Amino acid sequence: MKPAAPMYYSGLHAVGALLRHRPEDVLELWLLNERAGRGEARVTALAQEAERHGLSLQYAGERALERKAGTHHQGVVARARARRPGNEQALTSHVQRCGSSPLVLALDGITDPHNLGACLRCADGAGAAAAVVPARHSAGLTAVACRSAAGAAESMPFFEVTNLARTLAALREQGLLVMGATGDTRAVALRDLEPASGGQVVVVGAEGSGLRPVTRKQCDREVAIPMRGEVESLNVSVATALILYQLGFPEPG
Repeated sequence: MKPAAPMYYSGLHAVGALLRHRPEDVLELWLLNERAGRGEARVTALAQEAERHGLSLQYAGERALERKAGTHHQGVVARARARRPGNEQALTSHVQRCGSSPLVLALDGITDPHNLGACLRCADGAGAAAAVVPARHSAGLTAVACRSAAGAAESMPFFEVTNLARTLAALREQGLLVMGATGDTRAVALRDLEPASGGQVVVVGAEGSGLRPVTRKQCDREVAIPMRGEVESLNVSVATALILYQLGFPEPG
């Protein structure tokens, strides 16, 4: 298997997470000239962390960092090997180690890297055990997704699978309930959603098209978020956050 190709990471959260979780993959690290001597707490802490790992800091101007990052960078850019997602076998082993009731997020056809990153951030915040995406027709852990995830692209166990429907069936065999997010009025209302005793998989589809039929067939149950206004749906990351937090932080019984 070829080593993951390097790419540019930008932003204090994304680069800070790189240094915490896999500093051995960081190849180069730049700070913005104008911020290097200001003593800003977050920049200083990041520089100290890099030095603890034996990384040499480099300094560059605003335009040079923008060319490397391709986006806003908060004064810090790193070149590092891309993270390699786990596969189906790794997911099975991971879920087995997670205990009695893991919460897993499955994203079906989320091709916008900003949405993927935001969903990972929500999953991390809600205490999800893993995030799963199909290897095809998914944004993947691009530089944009990692920046949008604000560090969660490193902290969240992340898996890319060849066949999402087959993976959901395998997770059900491991005792997890598969819950699909839909707009169907016959679905369970969000306020009535309760965690499953053996763990649960929340499956969220792309905005507009929703879950693919082959994916929806694998769902044991469906959940809908009530809408009182004129809009028909929420941004996928907002919907993901609502469902995951309902399950991750249930009200005491």
